[in-house]
Amino acid sequence: MKWDARVNSVLRRAGYQITRPPGHPARKMAPPEGSRLLTAPVIVLSPARAGSTLLRMILDSHSALYAPPELPLAQLTVRAETSWMRASLKELQLSAQEVNYLLWDRVLADALSRSDKPTLVVKTPSNVLVWREIAECWPDARFIFLLRHPASAVASLNASFDAAWHPGESGSLAESAGKALRYMTSLEEARRALPGHTVRYEDLTAEPQAQARELCEFLGLPFEPGMLAYGQFGHGRIGAGLGDASAKLKSGRIQSATLPPLGLAPGSEGFPDELVRMCAAWGYYVPEAAKFSVPEQGGPADTEPGLSSRRREA
Repeated sequence: MKWDARVNSVLRRAGYQITRPPGHPARKMAPPEGSRLLTAPVIVLSPARAGSTLLRMILDSHSALYAPPELPLAQLTVRAETSWMRASLKELQLSAQEVNYLLWDRVLADALSRSDKPTLVVKTPSNVLVWREIAECWPDARFIFLLRHPASAVASLNASFDAAWHPGESGSLAESAGKALRYMTSLEEARRALPGHTVRYEDLTAEPQAQARELCEFLGLPFEPGMLAYGQFGHGRIGAGLGDASAKLKSGRIQSATLPPLGLAPGSEGFPDELVRMCAAWGYYVPEAAKFSVPEQGGPADTEPGLSSRRREA
């Protein structure tokens, strides 16, 4: 008897499990249209200690934007540990990565639905390491690239790592520089591959209104002056694993950026040549070691040499 749909129908009614006969073409399942619950999310990509928590709180203070605390997507995964589970996913024509995407999308869409705001902002520095997967998960995502002087980011990372995880111990600048460089390299790859809007931490702290206006224009939103008074709004708990919890951030006021410390001057121990090249790639001025200085706490640091080339040329 010729194998066709009628045979399958008879066997199913008799209680038999139907499998494809040899040579029978596999059934192709078209992906559903609009399969993502979360539409046009705003993704902030940055290195560690680049001011992303400040940027998150500024954006979260807009009436149309919800920017929750950090959620490292690379660690939010679904396990398919057995051969039976993998076989089931294969039959459903789902890869393990696609199931991860469904999980990411569902979790973040649920968070947004409970915020009573229309647009989600996703901010976690380690997400820059999986920027390709994020772009694949949400093809309609809008990207904000946040930069900071590499030496400043390394110094801040080293200090914060010691304070949060190894109190009383002296961390290795070389280790901090290596981690920072990994994030920065991924960020530069993303900037070259994806459309988006770039903002510098130094410019954000020196010209917050102008920078916030540009961000709102990029996102198609009206500028709201209240965004800059982020301390007047609740932004969820901050602490280790959730974002920067420094006194400077908790003050609720946008304060000026600090210069790279003298100990991280190019050519000094702890500042590898790769970070010098990153300064050049991002348009940051790299002064001589003698020109570095550590400003007073809260001083007008970003008007000094050592910040963006755009500000230096101005």
